[in-house]
Amino acid sequence: MQEAINHLSAVEPIFNMIIEKYGVPVIPERPQGLETLVLLILEQQVSIDSAKATFLKLREKIKIFKPSVLVDLSDQEFRSVGVSRQKTSYIKALSLAVLSEDVDLESLANKTPEQVREELIKIKGIGNWTIDVYLMFCLQAPDLLPLGDVAVVNTIKELLDIHEKEAMEIHTEKWSPHRSYATFLLWHYYLKKRNRTIVYQY
Repeated sequence: MQEAINHLSAVEPIFNMIIEKYGVPVIPERPQGLETLVLLILEQQVSIDSAKATFLKLREKIKIFKPSVLVDLSDQEFRSVGVSRQKTSYIKALSLAVLSEDVDLESLANKTPEQVREELIKIKGIGNWTIDVYLMFCLQAPDLLPLGDVAVVNTIKELLDIHEKEAMEIHTEKWSPHRSYATFLLWHYYLKKRNRTIVYQY
């Protein structure tokens, strides 16, 4: 962590400002596997707190969190715990991919970020944002910047006055090989400024 802080502070003054103002963030970890991927699907385009509440209702309903159970659950049963029709189809697509062995979630930890992305992107409803977050939180990939994340993009706009994603990509290359830690610092700033606390455990 200190190596990342030293590098980022040397190449980008905003990181010094974030740390001086709000301190060093605690880097959260999430468990690998099906449950976290389902939770990430639920987190797409809604607040983390809202998604977690829906996830906990779903887990309470099915008791045993297995792909075969999720596939057998009716759309109405998903709806009864607050899962939209679209996200129901994504959760079932993921469950079917696991059941048919199109993806082996346990093996992802032994693969490169590029290989993980190549496998997961084939599953309906799992895009780059979901994959980036899974890589960062579950697999501790060190050099990712999820420019599909609204908080990250808005913070870069605010602190660096860069408004085009292509320009963001070019500018942030100098943050490599610690772009994941840079992302955690940007999230830290975004949340602290808004007096928000997120608990990732479930």
